Amino acid sequence: MEPYTVFPDRELGPAGPVSEEFLRRNLRRFHDACRWVHELPYGYNSDRDDLMILFKEAMGTCTTKHAVIGTLAAEQGLDIRKNIGIYAMTEELVSGSRRLLEEFGLPYIPMVHCFLVHGRFRVDLTEGNRNGKNRSIEDFLHVEEVPAAITGKDEYLLYRRALTEKILRRPELAGVELKRVLQAREEGLKLLKENLLRDGT
Repeated sequence: MEPYTVFPDRELGPAGPVSEEFLRRNLRRFHDACRWVHELPYGYNSDRDDLMILFKEAMGTCTTKHAVIGTLAAEQGLDIRKNIGIYAMTEELVSGSRRLLEEFGLPYIPMVHCFLVHGRFRVDLTEGNRNGKNRSIEDFLHVEEVPAAITGKDEYLLYRRALTEKILRRPELAGVELKRVLQAREEGLKLLKENLLRDGT
């Protein structure tokens, strides 16, 4: 992943609700907004489908951070798109994963992460945040462009479709049922939250 400084920078105009929210905070340029979002603490929001929840709760995940900056980019006419990536969760990436992999008999757990794309550059505004992972995610099993403020329901449907049509057809997952992966995903989400709480103590 690259730093947000690879994005084009420009002065913000009152082009929509997200732009106006940044301007109210006296953040006048696109890079200023990116820096502000990047520096917010990583945390699970009470309503991930509320585009403005990041401002209300002063924290966010990859979902809400990239929804806000992706929407800001669209309001300002910048060619920056949100992408969903499905990555392989392993012990190396997320401490505690080994137990889940043994429990479910999987080589890895396919999990969702999102980031922003500008040309050939990928930017993760949660990189460097205390987010429950041991390092940034660079490799993905599947990547797809999505609307900046994609709903939780639509993201889940995309995930299931990618599992069925692509990921479960990989040789290392031969014979693995969708249900088992979905159950492992639920436990993987719990593990990430537990790691976040543990790292914060």
